[in-house]
Amino acid sequence: MQIIDGKLISTKLKEEIANEVLQITSTGKRAPHLAVIIVGEDGGSQVYVNNKIKACEFVGFKSTHIELPESTTEEELLKRVQELNNDSELDGFIVQLPLPKHISEQKIIEAIDHSKDVDGFHPVNIGKLTIGLPGFVSATPFGIVEIIKRYNIQTAGKHVVVLGRSNIVGRPVSILLSQKTEHGNATVTVCHSRTPNLKEITQQADILIAAIGIPEYVTADMVKDGVVVIDVGTTRIKSDQTKSGWKLKGDVKFDEVSEKASFITPVPGGVGPMTIASLLANTLKAYKSKN
Repeated sequence: MQIIDGKLISTKLKEEIANEVLQITSTGKRAPHLAVIIVGEDGGSQVYVNNKIKACEFVGFKSTHIELPESTTEEELLKRVQELNNDSELDGFIVQLPLPKHISEQKIIEAIDHSKDVDGFHPVNIGKLTIGLPGFVSATPFGIVEIIKRYNIQTAGKHVVVLGRSNIVGRPVSILLSQKTEHGNATVTVCHSRTPNLKEITQQADILIAAIGIPEYVTADMVKDGVVVIDVGTTRIKSDQTKSGWKLKGDVKFDEVSEKASFITPVPGGVGPMTIASLLANTLKAYKSKN
C-alpha cells in the first residue's frame, strides 16, 4: 500500500508554475492575476481563501482578496462580478462557495465571464469538458487526474466507481476519466444515494473515487484488494484532541480501507492541496490564452 502525498505533488506543480511565471516576468511582462471574492465569515472558507493567497505569493501571481459582508445583496455581488469581468488586468477570479442563502450560487456562477472562470463551474466550461474541448476543468477533478498521472496509475480499461454526482466533483471527474485520453479510457460507474446494491458495485472498482460527503462512509468490506482509493471528502468533525476544536474526516475509513488498497489518499494531505494548485494552473492557462 502506498499513501499518495498530495502535498508533495501540489508543491511540485506550484514550483513548475512558479518557474514559468519567472520566465514570463523576466521579459518585463506582468504576472498572472487571480482574484477571490468571499461573502460572509464562514470559517472553512476563510482558511481556504487564505491558503489561496499564500499559494499566489509562492508562484509569483498577483492576487486580490475582496471581502464582502454577509448582508451583501445578490445585486451588489453581481455588480462586483461584472467589475472583475471588465478588468483587463485580471486573468481569473472565483467567488468562494458557499454563499449566504439569500444569494443564488448558480446565478453568480453564470454571471462570471467563462474565460475568467478558473473554478471551472460555468456552464460553458462544463459543456466544453463534456465534449472534449479545451476549457477550464474544475479544480478538484483536475487535481484528481494530476494525482493519477503523477503516480502513474493506469486507467485505460479499468473500472472506476465514483461515489457522488455533484457538478463540482462527481460528474466532471467521471467525464474526464471516460474520455479518450492518455489518463482516461476507463469504464466509469457513477453511484449516488439512490443506487441499489451499492456495495456490490464498489467491490468491483479498480479505482474508487469517494465524493459523497459522508465521513468514513467507505469501509473495508466495500472494496476489493488492490483498489486505488481517492478520498475527496473533507467533513469537519468536532474534536477535543486539536487546538482548533475540530478535525477533518474523509469519506473513507482510512485505517481499515488502507489495508486493502494499493494506493490511497489521506485526509488531510491528499486531494485537498491539489485543488489550490489546480486553481493556479487554470489561472496561468487563462493568462496565456490572453497573451
